[in-house]
Amino acid sequence: MINISLKDGSVINVESGLSVLEIAKKISEGLARVALCAEVDGEVKGLDYIIEKDSSLNILTFNDEEGKKVYWHTSSHIMAQAVKRLFPNVKVTIGPAIENGFYYDFDIDKPFSEEDLRSIEEEIKKVIKEDIKIERFELPKEQALELMKDEPYKVELINELPEGEIISFYKQGDFTDLCRGPHLASTGSVKAVKLLSSSGAYWRGDANNKMLQRIYGISFPKASQLEEYVTMIEEAKKRDHRKLGKELDLFFFDETAPGMAYWMPKGFKMMNVLIDLWRKEHEKRGYLEFSGPQLNSSELWKISGHWDHYKEDMFVLTDSDGKEQALKPMNCPNSIKIYASKLRSYKDLPLRFNDIDVIHRNEKSGQLNGLFRVRMFRQDDSHNFITEEQIGSEIKDIIEIAKYMYGIFGIDFELTLSTRPDDFMGEIELWNKAEANLKEVLDELCGEGQYRINEGDGAFYGPKIDIKMKDCLGREWQMGTVQVDFQLPLRFNLSYIDSNGDKKAPIMIHRAIFGSFERFIGIITEHFAGAFPLWLAPVQIKVLPISDAQKEYANKVVEKLAENGIRVELDDRQEKIGYKIREAQLQKTPYMLILGDKEIENNAVGVRSRKEGDIGQMPIQDFIDKILKEIEEKAR
Repeated sequence: MINISLKDGSVINVESGLSVLEIAKKISEGLARVALCAEVDGEVKGLDYIIEKDSSLNILTFNDEEGKKVYWHTSSHIMAQAVKRLFPNVKVTIGPAIENGFYYDFDIDKPFSEEDLRSIEEEIKKVIKEDIKIERFELPKEQALELMKDEPYKVELINELPEGEIISFYKQGDFTDLCRGPHLASTGSVKAVKLLSSSGAYWRGDANNKMLQRIYGISFPKASQLEEYVTMIEEAKKRDHRKLGKELDLFFFDETAPGMAYWMPKGFKMMNVLIDLWRKEHEKRGYLEFSGPQLNSSELWKISGHWDHYKEDMFVLTDSDGKEQALKPMNCPNSIKIYASKLRSYKDLPLRFNDIDVIHRNEKSGQLNGLFRVRMFRQDDSHNFITEEQIGSEIKDIIEIAKYMYGIFGIDFELTLSTRPDDFMGEIELWNKAEANLKEVLDELCGEGQYRINEGDGAFYGPKIDIKMKDCLGREWQMGTVQVDFQLPLRFNLSYIDSNGDKKAPIMIHRAIFGSFERFIGIITEHFAGAFPLWLAPVQIKVLPISDAQKEYANKVVEKLAENGIRVELDDRQEKIGYKIREAQLQKTPYMLILGDKEIENNAVGVRSRKEGDIGQMPIQDFIDKILKEIEEKAR
């Protein structure tokens, strides 16, 4: 008999040599029916995995992130099998699970058409109906190469594996794929599938390699879940920030500057409203705003470690003296220079240097995605220099800022701990110390163990807390971050004089709340479907005279609104009032003021609200008071 420790802390005794599925049945028949895979001693295994010693066991379902990954990864293999049946000459490459669904890349002589996708989807349903058992097996390298001799991309991957590496395959009927796994027990475990789109993609994301054809798909255990997802996707298309950005005259992109937005006056006004909100909140909390160079010598980036870990994502050039320079991809080294510009005392700490300088990252063209992934953006950065004793209180204060800023938009967020990556810099002892600090803070803020841990996703210089928000469609977004850094202060020989007169190295906290203003605007554009709250809307009021007879009065109304700091536009075109109202509605203007002869007689305005429709006539000062109150309260 062996002991199996379950996630809830209980322990069960079972015979040695049982599979994960057999143990799941002993726990609960209901659990066994929804089980997809399991974590055994922290590693994800398939349901056929045999347990022969005392182990910890966590049965995973579709409600678990790792469960979803296995479900979607298996779905990608089912899709590849269907494609091979329909297009026997196609060469297969890789097919991972992604954040929402899966994809598989194929080497084929022409792009997949809409008709092809429909045929592939039908073939996928046949593969699922066949309920083919999925079996894992291993081969030595020579035999693995022989098995995959007709699949050049698989051969390439096998040849790159280190000597002694286990080479595993998964077989489902007439289809075998090189894969680490794990997978579901059979193709019939997948229930509802939809192919979403196809596009070109370079092998391994390198433009020097061959262009492949990628098919994206999604799958769920229930048809109702798929229906809900498709509805959400359709709604998301309507809310696409790239589409709304053009329609609302906020921003656009041009081929002459890939990944760099052109901000129209209305969009830039909104950007500045957000920056003002951010700036005021940070000034209240003792943050000190600075600005630094856009271009720095490669020597700075070599000291910081970015040259070794991040050079491929930097814009590198040579100046007139032949010296290597780089446009800054982040602000931390410049913050360090500000800190190091004078002698610091423990009485000065915490020192919080924030900036919103433009930064540049050389993102691959295939990864650019509207405002979500750009090459030029303004990060709402701060680098806080503190003593070791101040770590907990400083992080709590940062999370309080996040709660306030996200609360304004009615957005909830979750905190995730991202731990040491493979390419970490510095001593493991310092990493362990930093991770322990963050865990302690998260245990207090969220409750012990009541937060996600993202193993290996920390920055190369320190672990981090990631802020992940959900929008009104339930989509999750990676936003701000809080990173504890023991490394860079040491690399730059930073110090402060402690209470005993000795030199000590400060701790550095890298933090951003929105992540970047560009990305945040893209997200809230979709969150609000372009119907921004009054306080944020680039145009808050549209003044619409019914005819030329009200033009003079309309100009006085506009002037009075502008004097009160209200963002107002006058539409005095010789168009019918219905047309003007419809256009203002399409522009998602929060309020319209309809001006006719009765409004002139009563020194009033006819008020129409985006939310409430026709409100009726109101004295102009009463309307101004109402608007100013709504702006002050940041009503949504």
